[in-house]
Amino acid sequence: MATVIHRKKLSPTLSIFVQSNSANWIARMKVNQTYISRTTKTSCEQEATERAFRLLIEYEIRVNSNLMLVNNKRFGLVARKVISNMQTALALGQGKVIYADYINALCKYHIPFFENVAITHIDDELLAKFNQWRIEKLGRVPAKSTILNHNAAFMQIFDYAVKKKWLLPSQVPTLENKGVSGQRRAALSPQEYLTVRKQIEQLMHNSRKEVTRQIRELLLDYMDFAICTGMRPGTEIDQLTWSDLQPELNHSKLLFFVAVRKGKTTKYTGTREIVCKEAVINVISRLTSRFPHRRADDKIFVLPCGKPVKELPRHFDRALNEIGLKESKQGQRTLYSLRHSYITWELMAQNVTIDVIARQCGTGIQMIEQHYSHVVPKMFRSKLSGVDLGEDLKVTAELSHVTYTTKLLTEMEIWMKNYRSRQYI
Repeated sequence: MATVIHRKKLSPTLSIFVQSNSANWIARMKVNQTYISRTTKTSCEQEATERAFRLLIEYEIRVNSNLMLVNNKRFGLVARKVISNMQTALALGQGKVIYADYINALCKYHIPFFENVAITHIDDELLAKFNQWRIEKLGRVPAKSTILNHNAAFMQIFDYAVKKKWLLPSQVPTLENKGVSGQRRAALSPQEYLTVRKQIEQLMHNSRKEVTRQIRELLLDYMDFAICTGMRPGTEIDQLTWSDLQPELNHSKLLFFVAVRKGKTTKYTGTREIVCKEAVINVISRLTSRFPHRRADDKIFVLPCGKPVKELPRHFDRALNEIGLKESKQGQRTLYSLRHSYITWELMAQNVTIDVIARQCGTGIQMIEQHYSHVVPKMFRSKLSGVDLGEDLKVTAELSHVTYTTKLLTEMEIWMKNYRSRQYI
């Protein structure tokens, strides 16, 4: 910890001092009953004295002209209050899904760095140091989308401080975004997906604890559901309830639709209805057998005891690492790669047009073209070359195939009967 090695009092409200960790003098001034410390950016005592008096006059003018506020509200205190408000909103079902990401960013990056900094002291110079510290902590330059999310979390703090009159709007610093541009999305081929799935099945059977086995069993259903729907892992799938599943009989064939009510884009688009691949019936069959006493508002992807699970990404990553599929040319694969796999497979199969995929996945055509431009030429390979190279698509067909056993037909009848009588399966 830095210690003061020399101090000089210039007036009743102003002094300068030098700390053990820097040769530059620091001005400490009392403005409106609040003490403010600012570097003079010089090691020369005479020059530091002159700059200290100028700083005192500048701050007194700005405060008396209502151009700034000074107080001792620490960033950590304000941030924890904002986090508490967001957690309460989420618990009441009134908050945005993105709040969970904001809370994670604040706890992991902003609070550790700005913990004891007064909210009024955060300026461009300190933000530049924070950006460098964040790069060192991450081990890389963050993506633009990551910084965008961090900046949005930061603004939650500043907006709250302005509302409480702890900060003036003019004191809110400008947040820059110098992250790297988005790259191609890391996905799995159908064969790779089957390999990962087989590895997780093996891990499930080798689980030492029952709760670990249950988590991995749920992960298999979660993966299959994501591959059959293209929904966003986390922000969308985690929020699904039994009332969001809507079955429909179509020429003796059962189809499932999902109403996406909570997620990344629902604030702007409202509820989005998506069509599930036929293989989702197998997933639903496994889930309904584990939850015979389900209710309309119960979450679907939880443990048999009803407890939500946060460890699914960790178990998925373990399987990827064990079979050497964690890394790819497009970056590291994660649970979110299942959504990218769905989009890639659909583009390759040419079952539907890009605009239909965009609507199904709750994204824009521009985003599809930007992140999946490497796939689009392959969509027309058979027409351009006269040769069909789509061997992987045969695996996709296997994933989509459903064998209607007597047991499954009986379950389907029960689901339809339940849906007609109580509006959920």
